[in-house]
Amino acid sequence: MTRRFHAVVHGRVQGVGFRATAAAAAERAGAAGHVRNLPDGTVEAEVEGDDDAVRAVLEVLRTGPSAARVTRVDSSEVPVRGERGFTVR
Repeated sequence: MTRRFHAVVHGRVQGVGFRATAAAAAERAGAAGHVRNLPDGTVEAEVEGDDDAVRAVLEVLRTGPSAARVTRVDSSEVPVRGERGFTVR
């Protein structure tokens, strides 16, 4: 079953390679979607794929790269879009 989640990651998550780490995780898992920095210092991601792919990427969002300090991840399931590929915006 294909699922899609929207997540906003809080903490020290910009300027630490967070988006590249998320994109690499999505690529490994075969997930689609995107990741981008938001003006308030958070990182937003939308991840779409099967349960295992989405779970793998969300787990990476909870930790990030070693230089990141994730304090909170707000996530919710959103409608599937049928997106292909994963982009860094």
